[in-house]
Amino acid sequence: MRVVLDGRTIADHFPGIGRYTFNLAGALAELLPPGDELLVLYDPRQTNTRFDLSQLATHAPLRLVEVQAGNFSLSEQWRVPALLRGLKPCIYHSPYYVMPYWPGCPIVVTIHDLIPFRYPEDYSAPTRLMIGVSMRLAARRARQVITASQASARDLTARLGLAPRRLTVVPYAPDPIFQPPAAAEVAALRARYALPPSYVLYLGSNKPHKNLLRLVRAYARVGPITAQVPLVIAGHWDERYPEAKLAAQALRANVTFLGPVPGRDMPALYGGARLFVFPSLYEGYGLPPQEAMACGTPVVCSNTPPLLEVMGEAALLFDPLDEAALAAALAQALGDEALRQELARRGLEQARQFTWERTARQTLAVYRAALDPSHGARQ
Repeated sequence: MRVVLDGRTIADHFPGIGRYTFNLAGALAELLPPGDELLVLYDPRQTNTRFDLSQLATHAPLRLVEVQAGNFSLSEQWRVPALLRGLKPCIYHSPYYVMPYWPGCPIVVTIHDLIPFRYPEDYSAPTRLMIGVSMRLAARRARQVITASQASARDLTARLGLAPRRLTVVPYAPDPIFQPPAAAEVAALRARYALPPSYVLYLGSNKPHKNLLRLVRAYARVGPITAQVPLVIAGHWDERYPEAKLAAQALRANVTFLGPVPGRDMPALYGGARLFVFPSLYEGYGLPPQEAMACGTPVVCSNTPPLLEVMGEAALLFDPLDEAALAAALAQALGDEALRQELARRGLEQARQFTWERTARQTLAVYRAALDPSHGARQ
């Protein structure tokens, strides 16, 4: 079996999807039986400061294949299929729904979430139209669709009408770099970012569904302990949504905004936090709290269905629409060291249940299903 995995998302523009694709490629290459081959497409013009593609090329069954066709470009609709005609793959796997829709071979696509359908007000009308057409076309063209949680699978079934035989839940796993860091690494990170010995961390974007405005307001309600323990908000910042910063200023809340953090610093940033908080209203999966667990950090997070699947019994949960409940959960966890230790222990155990080897095995099973004619009928 020859599989082409579209690795053009291994780029700075796709931090989460890029990490998924990079780790999946490495794990698949470790599992392929003799004679099988994994070809990973890449565009050398894409900015990629996060992932070392040459590391993938050390796996014997894996070969990097260059294609100059940018994501979102019209040219990908003919340049990638032209390349695939020469490569003659059994399967083309796109980790993103904006993709070549007529690649000339069976398609597997990963659809990570339906955030644009859940929160259409966050997108312009032309963007909503493009996303809706692209996602529906990807789902229609693919023989098999992968998503990461049962909650996302229910959304895909309800909104895109996918038949169960064409949809498989394959959970992700934390990147192997996410492990409890050494004390020296944490100390160096604190010095580099001028962080105090104790802080509460949020890592992610500031899009409205991430619920940061409510988080900042809740943190301002927690009480005196926050004077010594700031809330640190890290990750990509979209200037279209300044509400959390404005609230922090108006409330004089002890909040630090770090902005984007390089991948190499993330394990120590997670591991140095007293707590990790994740108040999101909706996720397709929830990698940041899973990464925090893998780093040995206690997690306080919203009780939305996808996060419940990821966290199990390992987090202190709250209703993300209830500001008082969020403040109470933060106060409880900040003030109870025994609880934090127990959450950290449970988190490490929970994180170990998810591995990229398991993800790759389940993905290989999806490839085989895509090649089975009895699974190929579309609905």
